[in-house]
Amino acid sequence: MKVALIQQKYHGSKEATITKTLELIDKAKGIDLVVLQELHQGPYFCQSEDTSYFKLAATFEEDVAFWQKLSKTKDIVLVASLFEQRAPGLYHNTAVVFDKGKIAGMYRKMHIPDDPGFYEKFYFTPGDLGFEPVDTSIGRLGVLVCWDQWFPEAARIMALKGAEILVYPTAIGWFDEDSEDEKSRQLDAWITIQRSHAIANGLPLISVNRVGFEKDDSECLKGIRFWGNSFACGPQGEILIQADSKSEQVITCEIDMKRTKEVRDIWPFLRDRRIDAYGCLMQRFCQRSRIENKSNKEE
Repeated sequence: MKVALIQQKYHGSKEATITKTLELIDKAKGIDLVVLQELHQGPYFCQSEDTSYFKLAATFEEDVAFWQKLSKTKDIVLVASLFEQRAPGLYHNTAVVFDKGKIAGMYRKMHIPDDPGFYEKFYFTPGDLGFEPVDTSIGRLGVLVCWDQWFPEAARIMALKGAEILVYPTAIGWFDEDSEDEKSRQLDAWITIQRSHAIANGLPLISVNRVGFEKDDSECLKGIRFWGNSFACGPQGEILIQADSKSEQVITCEIDMKRTKEVRDIWPFLRDRRIDAYGCLMQRFCQRSRIENKSNKEE
């Protein structure tokens, strides 16, 4: 499978940004799968809580039609990340998978963050489609979105349901006021956790991140400098290709889908899972609090 990862900036308007997206896609030749970054049509608007941004979701159906047509014209499988208005007051962060002109499926982001500069709970209702891989003409894609990257459960479920590759559209970056050491730790953690998902599940993985500085209009924060570093890795976590932290670029590589079986045969993690002993994972926290223990002793 030949894949293209499109890493880009926001260009001040939807029209200008899409124009750049199309330019980058045109540079990729003989591609089977194109993956775009999270909310790739516009700004990362979740830096503050502002109801005016909900209007960006009003064109969801038109956006779906646009990217569907592009996937047909280019004869590609395309993963797009769009702001969905499902009903008045009900919105999702939604990845739509197009397969050469057909809508193969969609995924609504399940894990929604709420941190300084990433106030996504204000905008997005948690997904209700679960962790379901999408079948396409090139294979079964386990599409997840950004904050999902930090949760091994999501990647594992996709793998257990037969995903053949993990795909993460992403928007994550640094605050300029952070120290260089902290920035380095954050980036390393981001890459490491995703490579770990690939290794633990014996699957190749694609992660596509934004790049460039985006200022927060509310002036509550100074803005986010998205760190790029989009990459693809193989089922042993080996880096196949990686972008830099500053450039708008399309990077391409070949992914050998047959290696999953070879790797899983020598590292049979799925065989050795103790599914009889994992009930604790269904709880928020498994250890009883000290207050509870003290109360029981007094009784």
